[in-house]
Amino acid sequence: MTNEKQLRVALYARVSTRDKGQNPELQLSELRDYAKARGWQVIGQFVDVGVSGSKDSRPKLDGMMRLAKARKLDVIAVWKLDRFGRSLRHLVDALAELEAVGVAFVSLRDNLDLSTPSRRALIILQASIIAAAAYYVLIGLSCVLRGKIYPSTGTMPAPNAGLTIGRGAATIEPRCAFFLS
Repeated sequence: MTNEKQLRVALYARVSTRDKGQNPELQLSELRDYAKARGWQVIGQFVDVGVSGSKDSRPKLDGMMRLAKARKLDVIAVWKLDRFGRSLRHLVDALAELEAVGVAFVSLRDNLDLSTPSRRALIILQASIIAAAAYYVLIGLSCVLRGKIYPSTGTMPAPNAGLTIGRGAATIEPRCAFFLS
């Protein structure tokens, strides 16, 4: 016998149109199977049908978020991020709201699971790596655009501009040298 508390999960699905053969059951059946495999108690299925993801108000999503803020559930599970977030800003804000009240978030198809500390740590690590990579790409682009990484004829090396590689093949600003190593 385990002393673990069974987590209460709300499942959210959305389809944009009512009349084009879209059926939220595809999303819900996968979410129910996932919740069952995790041993979670499904406390509700919240489905917005015929509602665009860009709408400010989605009745079922809004109701589910009210339950989350009232701490009546432990996890929100969605089939895919684009079913949940109106925009990147909305997604970030909603995840921050959920984090503030201790509600985890899972996006099944995006393989995003914030339901355990180790999974949250992994996501933070991945986000940090992505942010660092983006930073270095921006520095590299800046170096190229400012002409700090350029082919040199060797006849006019820029004095004290940085590190010269080879026999005048290129003159590189020190912070830009990273990109050629």
